[in-house]
Amino acid sequence: MKPTVTIEYCPKCGWLMRAAWMAQELLTTFAEDLEGVTLKPSAIGGSYIIYVNDEVLMDRKVIGHFPEIKEVKQQVRDKVAPEKSLGHSDRK
Repeated sequence: MKPTVTIEYCPKCGWLMRAAWMAQELLTTFAEDLEGVTLKPSAIGGSYIIYVNDEVLMDRKVIGHFPEIKEVKQQVRDKVAPEKSLGHSDRK
């Protein structure tokens, strides 16, 4: 079974649009590699956590900033399709 990405976001902070955009980017990039992307409103203020299946991939509070889409794509790729090229997102 293909993995699922979950983006848990703080609705009180107004981060739904950011989470939806990130979900769109992941679904476009990993169309054949993911089962889907789920958006999950968090009960904890300030949360923005990205999971692959039930494993935390990135947590905004832990890394100290919002993850850039480039780093999210790289980390998702490393977890679900390590052989996949991300084109310009692989460049530094």
